[in-house]
Amino acid sequence: MIKVYGIKTCDTVRKALKFLKEKGVDYEFIDFKKSPVGCDKIDAWLKKVPMEKLFNKRGTKYRTLKLKELDLNEAGMKEWLCKENLLIKRPVIEWENGELLVGFDTQAYEAHFGG
Repeated sequence: MIKVYGIKTCDTVRKALKFLKEKGVDYEFIDFKKSPVGCDKIDAWLKKVPMEKLFNKRGTKYRTLKLKELDLNEAGMKEWLCKENLLIKRPVIEWENGELLVGFDTQAYEAHFGG
């Protein structure tokens, strides 16, 4: 079974969950607000996807924390991801074999879950 990480109030997460439900895909939902992921999980994810893919510079949390002003390097971004999961681009879909899909892209979802 796949795991879907995100928050229920995120429009992109809602689109992804709707897509998965329509395709009949079983998943476990992990809410970042209720069950934050730690640095070990973020480290594992960063071995699969680049920082630019995982770190969300377009979200509200990034703006409210004024992180653009800090001009963070990768180490700084990772530190922030560890302490503030809402900076993670959502949703993150993780398969049991460790494969990841970050964000919602209809074409990528069609390729993984069938048209």
